[in-house]
Formats: sequence, structure tokens, C-alpha cells
Amino acid sequence: MNNREPNPNVVAAILIGFAVLFMAILPVRIDIVPTSVEAQETPSQTEPVSANQPEAQVVEYTLRTVLGQTPPMAFIGVGGDIDGQINPPLSANVGDTVRITVINGDPVLHNLTIDEFAVSTGDLLQQEQTATIEFTANRLGEFVYYCATPGHREVGMWGTLTITGEASGEVAYAAAPAETAPVPTVAPALADAVSVVRNPADLPVPVGDRGPMDVRVDLTAIEVNGILADGTTYRYFTFDGQIPGPMIRVRVGDTVDLHVHNDTSSQLQHSIDLHAVTGPGGGAVFTQTNPGQETAFTFQALIPGVYVYHCATPSVAHHIASGMFGLIVVEPPGGLPPVDREFYVMQSEIYTAEPFGTKGHLTFDHAAMLDERPQYYVFNGAANALASDENALRANVGETVRIFFGVGGPNAISSFHVIGEIFDRVYNYGSLTTAPMTGVQTTLVPPGGATMVEFGLEVPGRYILVDHALARLERGLAGYLYVEGEENPAIFHGEGAADTSGH
Repeated sequence: MNNREPNPNVVAAILIGFAVLFMAILPVRIDIVPTSVEAQETPSQTEPVSANQPEAQVVEYTLRTVLGQTPPMAFIGVGGDIDGQINPPLSANVGDTVRITVINGDPVLHNLTIDEFAVSTGDLLQQEQTATIEFTANRLGEFVYYCATPGHREVGMWGTLTITGEASGEVAYAAAPAETAPVPTVAPALADAVSVVRNPADLPVPVGDRGPMDVRVDLTAIEVNGILADGTTYRYFTFDGQIPGPMIRVRVGDTVDLHVHNDTSSQLQHSIDLHAVTGPGGGAVFTQTNPGQETAFTFQALIPGVYVYHCATPSVAHHIASGMFGLIVVEPPGGLPPVDREFYVMQSEIYTAEPFGTKGHLTFDHAAMLDERPQYYVFNGAANALASDENALRANVGETVRIFFGVGGPNAISSFHVIGEIFDRVYNYGSLTTAPMTGVQTTLVPPGGATMVEFGLEVPGRYILVDHALARLERGLAGYLYVEGEENPAIFHGEGAADTSGH
């Protein structure tokens, strides 16, 4: 796909002016015995064990991953004193050999990591897959064991390991090995990455003047390697393989039978929360869906409006930032007023560990997301996606345009603006039960919010969709609306070239 990376001409032009089904697999045991940390340390970093220290022994624990309780992701003890305990406290004496076996309780990506001892089970994906770590407890203190899959520790998948005993000297807690700052490395861009951009003209036809009815909606969660910019790829989470997910379009009073499928190739659990739903979690409580599984629930569309839907599996913000969001439009009785063209646009942020503009296959940065430091701002999933020829908006002079606009987020507010146009009508916050605002230049849309704007087209040319926090256009946030037709000098006329934004 062309023009994913910000085109210098585009930027210059704008700046001129302004987990529960079992899989049929056999358990796999992976024994990982890391190199002893003790052998890697200098004498000043780990104190020798006192002569009074009890004889070293092998201390063994078994943990199982579990979903869908409090916290929503956790380890649970298996056997012995820790049986049934959530994130049980583990303990050992200094000098002991610690052996921890982890059983993956669901077909979702998990692992167990302890940073200070440089051990990890590696990724466990298959249900009932097991792995064992073994290391020497060669320092005193309290250490955290946790799942290193992005977002899992943050929602509760961690516990503590306490090492006690006597060490010679006055050092109670041995210092960790000195760390050298890692040199950033970027994997090559993936040759088989696909476009995740939903064309803005890809949306359902209006509901029109009909009565309430039963509607079935099927959505599939698909994790995909996609094109973020030219020469740059990224791991996205999607509904139906594109960003945003399919627009759901119903009438007030409709009963919706909504089915969530999670593709068998997924590594994580996914779900859906629809802001148009009245009920716990907006549907999320019934749709936590493991890979290869299907879940469903029904709801009645009670209030007309333009609403956001998104994945609500922890870490929710991670799943949203990776592309799992869309719009559901609940039309009023009689439908919406007719227009000539309708478009579907959503804004979001992407948080990568690598700086903006880096070529290669980029990785998600959970800390940057928590700090609200995105590297990319995008419309419909990719840098400058709607400025490309294949995905630009297109209309004609004399036509009326309606844009359904939403913000997936997960963090940033949008100041939506079309350079060179004035919104004739803005349905503020996506409300279709109040009169629209008229004659609006820029409209605020919060994360998890939406709006509907309408305007007529009087003059041909290229109009630019932006967030009027204009620094963001230099991080990939721009789209084009091309309008064709006869010139209208009575409304707009100038001498010379008119191939830039003028803004």
C-alpha cells in the first residue's frame, strides 16, 4: 500500500497554511534450565552463604494460569500448601534450588518470568502445555514472578517469591547484576504483511424506513501482521481483519444477536464491549473468547446514536491500541435523512518501542501506552492511510457528504476538522436524539466517542481531514477528500496553482 509513511509533500503542504474451551492436544513439557546467575556474578554482587545456613534443598511449586475471575488473569497454585491460592506467595531459603512448573490453563499466550534470576518459561500457547524453570536462590529478598505478555501483569498476573536465610557480611539483599543498556534492534519488515485499512466508503447502506426486527451480527477477532507505513510493519489485533472493524448498522428497537468468533490463529483472548448496549460490560462479560471459540449474547438497541465498540479483554487499552474498535450506528425511526455520500473514519494511536519513522517490524510498547506517548496517530489503522489513492474519500460538486467519525483511542482526544470546509451539521457526541449544531469548524471527539458530520460540496479540489492538534499530522494523521466538478468562482477563486492545502 502506498503512502503509509508520511509524505514530505503532504506535511509541507499542510504546514504552509497552519480462555475456557480445551484444545485437542497433548500436553507438552518444556524444561528450561538457565545458566546459573551465581556463576555470572562477581563476588561483590552475591554474598556467600553463612555456615549457619540450613542445608540447601530442592523447592518445587506448580502453578496454573487461569482466566475470568478476580483478578481477570492470574496464576493459581496446584498441590501442597498453595493449592487453590490465587497468585500464591512462594518461598525458599538462600542456596535452595527452586523449580517452578507452569501449566497453561487455556489456549492463550502466557509465560512466567522472574527478571532477577534471568529465567522464563518461554511462551506457552497451547492449552495444558507445561514448562519448568529451575534456578539457584542465590540472593535474599522479595522478587516478583509474572506473565510478560503485554498487559497481563498489569491486570493481576503476578505474585512474589521470598528468599530468606543468612548471608555473611552486612548485606541483607544482594545487588542484581549490572545491566548494560540494550542496543535497540529492529527485525526486518515482514514481506507477507497485509493492508489493514478499511476503505472509508466501506459501510452498510442506511437502514431506511422500516420497523424493528431481529438482526444477527458476526464478528471475528483476527491477529494479523499489517503494514503501518512504507517499509514498516506491525502486529495488529482486528475485527474481521481491518481497522476499524465493520460498521454495525441497526434501527432503534432492533434485537441484535451478536456472535464473536476468535480465529484459531490468535494467541490471545478477545471480546467486545458495545457502547450501544445497556447491560454489564456492554457485552464483554459474555464474550471473553478464546482462540478457536465462539461466544454470543443478545441485546435490544434502545437509544438512537453513533456509538463505539471495542475489545474489552485485559489489557483493554492494549487491544484497542492494536486496532480492535469500530462503530455501531443505531438509526432513529424512519432512518437518517438521505445524503449523496457516506464515509466511515476512525482515529487512534499506535505505541511502538521504536521511534516514529523506523523501518522494519515494530513492537508494541506497553509503558509508552501507559504514559500516553504514541509514536503514530492514524486514521483507519495506518500512517496516512486515507491520503493514498486507493483509500481517499471521493465525491462531486453539488453532493452532500456524511462522515461517521469515531475515536478508538485509547487515550487521545481528537479535534476533527476538514481543511477548506465547514460542517453544516454536527451531531455532537454522536447523539441522534438532539438537534445538531450548525456551522461548526472543528468538533471535539473523546476517546471512546463518536460524531456524525454533514456538509455540502460547492467547490472542487482536495480537502484534508486532520486532527487540528496539527503536530499529529507529522506522525501519520492525514486523509484526503477529493471533490470533482465545475469551478465555482463566485464562492472561491484565486490565481496560480491550487494543488496545496492553503492551510
